[in-house]
Amino acid sequence: MSNTSPASNFWTYVAECVRLLYWIYFKPFTFERWLRDIHPELKPRDNPFNKRAEFRTNPRLRRYARQVWWLTAVVPMFAVLLVAPIYALVSGESFNWLISCVFLAGWFIGRVVDRGGNKNRLVIFLIAVLSMFLAYQFLSNVVFGVAFGVAFGVTIGVTFGVTIGVTFGVAFGVAFGMAIGVAGGVAFGVAFGVAIGVVRGIGVNVMPGVAFGVAGGVAFGVVGSVAGGVAWILGVLRVYFWLPELLWILTLFLLSRNGKRVNCLRYLPPRFDELIILPLPFMDVMIVEAYRKNPMAARETINYLITSTNQQRVAAQAISGIAVDILNCCQRLSDIAEIANQLAWIPSPPPKELGAVLPQFLEISQDVRASDEATSPYRKYELLNIPINALRQLGQSLALTKDARVAVSFGNTAQSWLTILETAQRTLKEQAQQSKEIRQVYIAGNSLDPETAKNRFKGRIDIFREIESLTLSEQPPVLLLYGGRRTGKTSALKYLPYRIGSDIIPLLVDLQGAASATTLKGLAENLAKQIIEAARQLARKIYFPKPDANRLAEDPFPALQNWLTEIERGNPGRRFLLCLDEYERLGEVVEATSSRAPLNFIRNLLQHQRKWILLFSGSQELSELDDYWSDYLINTRALRMTYLHESEARDLIRQPVDNFSNIYEPTAVDEIIQLTRCQPYLVQLVCYEVVELLNRDIRRNRREADTAKATAQDVQEVIPVVLERGDQYFRELWKSLADSDRSFLRRIIYGETPTQQDKGVIRKLTRKEILTPEGNAFQVPLVQKYIEQLLEEE
Repeated sequence: MSNTSPASNFWTYVAECVRLLYWIYFKPFTFERWLRDIHPELKPRDNPFNKRAEFRTNPRLRRYARQVWWLTAVVPMFAVLLVAPIYALVSGESFNWLISCVFLAGWFIGRVVDRGGNKNRLVIFLIAVLSMFLAYQFLSNVVFGVAFGVAFGVTIGVTFGVTIGVTFGVAFGVAFGMAIGVAGGVAFGVAFGVAIGVVRGIGVNVMPGVAFGVAGGVAFGVVGSVAGGVAWILGVLRVYFWLPELLWILTLFLLSRNGKRVNCLRYLPPRFDELIILPLPFMDVMIVEAYRKNPMAARETINYLITSTNQQRVAAQAISGIAVDILNCCQRLSDIAEIANQLAWIPSPPPKELGAVLPQFLEISQDVRASDEATSPYRKYELLNIPINALRQLGQSLALTKDARVAVSFGNTAQSWLTILETAQRTLKEQAQQSKEIRQVYIAGNSLDPETAKNRFKGRIDIFREIESLTLSEQPPVLLLYGGRRTGKTSALKYLPYRIGSDIIPLLVDLQGAASATTLKGLAENLAKQIIEAARQLARKIYFPKPDANRLAEDPFPALQNWLTEIERGNPGRRFLLCLDEYERLGEVVEATSSRAPLNFIRNLLQHQRKWILLFSGSQELSELDDYWSDYLINTRALRMTYLHESEARDLIRQPVDNFSNIYEPTAVDEIIQLTRCQPYLVQLVCYEVVELLNRDIRRNRREADTAKATAQDVQEVIPVVLERGDQYFRELWKSLADSDRSFLRRIIYGETPTQQDKGVIRKLTRKEILTPEGNAFQVPLVQKYIEQLLEEE
């Protein structure tokens, strides 16, 4: 048995009802979350008695329903008893206690008889209306007033009690109780205004709620009293609550010193009133200042404002202020590198007050960190070019922006960062020049980026010339750039803008990322986003308009085609070379969406957009794809990306960058050429490991820095490391082969002689640049060594 007394249980129940009433008007977001905890489908405006069937299995729901009933039945009576004397004293008008009390009695009776549920509501409503009619016809004035008041109270109590939710239920009771007792409509306007402010504010959102309330207030003022209309508007704006909150925030701000602001965060008005319509000053300033002392408390306050109140704008202003504060505090390179970590808590995407500026600073910070983590001073020096160029561009865009606040806040920061990075880069250059080690300038793995790789990209002049001439031809074909993996296709596309004339605008789109979309809308949005970004990254920077989001959502690819036409009109005299890298991934989208709309879009583009030329890039020829591809890619010109010419490979080995020291014996260069057969990725990988080997020996005093040169023996020594580091490349190559191809290669490894029946396999493997045309030897010795190693492990 419970030890609690009935009196204690009673006061606990009363306290719960009072808390519920407080939540309704001051903490509606907390109220909503609490209701979801009781029942996942329950909302503040719902009648809990509609879920009567679940009362037995959900005691919390049953208890809440009873509390709602008591609140709607009793609170209007207490409110009238408390407010009416004050109203009469202040206004000097008399209050008709008889009619008001009679109405409230009827209201209470209506709430009592309504507990029977919906089945009784219509009958009770009709009886009450009939009673009002009979009272009007046959009773005297006083008796009529009493009877009418009771019947009207019953009608309103039944109709508006719990049916439209506890917030409106209480407001209706209070409003009618007051309005009947006074001549004007001020009380009615106040009560309903506040209720509208709460219900419309959380049920839809604040701005439509306020607009609805103001419109209602104007209408009320026209058909009723002006004072009632004004009271309605003030209720919607919650001015009655806002005035003391304004005094409170001013007190907090003026009486708390900078160092003590963090202690005031728990007492900010949104902590006890989650629905503040009118703005309150200084809240964002206090949060920014508190962040300097206690970041966790400030972040918790911002998170609370975003998730539990309607003060998202204040939170955004605080985030902006904190971001500017942190960015301006950077004094060293390491400070900038840490910015991405320090601001990782900011929501993504960031508040619109920060625009696109903060994400750019975060990207610059990440680039600085990548530079800082490089293995040599020279590589750090090179990688700093990326954030330095980005800061220069950001500074130019900030100088042209129309938003003065953003320009002032972030313009000085960009200039300060630029000074820090340029100073650090000069220091790194001096360190690189003084270092005894050989500069590690080879890049093995990722595609080469012109911004950082500079002139490491060698050769391919014939490819660039053919692309340019075909693009400018009178009837340009579809271009297909194909070749084995890591032969430099993506690198060539990145260098394309620097190798062709300005009348062609190359736009690189990575379909590997776009293919992750599972809907046609997602694919179209990704394509548009990448096209816009590719144009911005060009040396001459072209800014395309954004496509219409609504049209893109309704019918993605016709909207995309209209957008391309708009771009074409805005750039007369230009041809657009749309480069679709990893084009085979479109097949995945076709399968995922069960639609060939992307391919239909491509065919339509080829037929009707004469200024747009398509270049597909991938590792497969059209003959290796599904048959349906040939229906869409008509008049295709294939451009094969093969290995480097020997002269180009030798240039890459000896002079990867300007002023690179001669570190190779002629025999070492010959050995690299022989092992790699000028495959660009393998050339870079072998040279990278050779430089690492030489630097290790220099650090251990095994070689003199000034005279150290790689020999053929050094090249042989790094082969095991090359096979290990290049495992992904070699393994992908092996897995891409059919079983019959792998079986034949096993036979070659084991020394068997090809037969006449193997001619088809030999032609296929020769085309893939794996075997020589005779079919008895591998084109790339390193590939043979890897397969031999793989077979030994089987």
